[in-house]
Order: sequence, then C-alpha cells, then structure tokens
Amino acid sequence: MSANNSSPDLTQRPPRSPRVRLGGYVLLPRILDKGRASLAGKLGEYRYSGVGMDRHFFNFVGLDHEALKTELAKGGSDYDVLTWIQANAKHQRQPWEIAAWSEFHLRRSPDSDTETLIDFANEVKQFNPLREDIHTWFDLLDLDDYCSFGGKA
Repeated sequence: MSANNSSPDLTQRPPRSPRVRLGGYVLLPRILDKGRASLAGKLGEYRYSGVGMDRHFFNFVGLDHEALKTELAKGGSDYDVLTWIQANAKHQRQPWEIAAWSEFHLRRSPDSDTETLIDFANEVKQFNPLREDIHTWFDLLDLDDYCSFGGKA
C-alpha cells in the first residue's frame, strides 16, 4: 500500500471523527483509517479491533474486523470497501436502520449507572476540569483526538 491518503499516519494526525459517515454509517470512516494505518504500521496510540467503540459497527453489520482488514489490504477506496461491506455483511440493513443506528450513536451518552458516569466525568476532567459541554461518547473521542495532537481543551 502506498504512503498516501489511503494509509493515514495516525502517529501524526488523528483518524476521521466518529461523526463522519460513509454509506450512512457513523464510525466507519474512522474504522477504515485505523485499519489502513494498522496495515501500514502507523497506528500510533489507536487500536484497530473488534472491541471498544468499533464493536458497535461490527456487531451492527455482522462483520469480523479481521475480514475487513483483509479487504483493506487490497488498497481499495472508501467506496470500494463500502461496496464490499454491503455485499459481505451478515446483517443486511435498510437505509432507515442505518440512519437510526447512526443517529443513536451520534447522541449516545454514558449509561446511567454511577460507575460509567463517574468514569466518563473523570475522562473529561483529564482534559479540562471546567469543560461542561462534553456529553456524548463522540464528544469525548473528538476531544481526545484534538488534545492528543497538541490541542488545548
């Protein structure tokens, strides 16, 4: 794979925001960036796996992250990979299902159990104890990405 935009260097910049969509799916462009960076040996502090936030996408479409990585190794464009996902997903989703799933994740905040809420608040405090505008998991991921590359919270 050539060292161009198709294999991002995540030691130098973050992957795309989880809010960016491909085929209607939030998270997918971010997952593709991490998969390509993993193949290029430039994943940095990020993880490409079927766990964490990524697991929500893999579970929703019914794909294994290693199968997707094998497809990414072929060097196709985002559209090529989306076409492959649509053809190989165990769970064929209608556009309205994808839209509802994506909207849910855009607004998804920590679960209401005390432990998760405390963990989330502590994560935000690590960046800036005065920030009261970080409410969703995507807010936190974007803030983490920003601060990881020198931004001030």
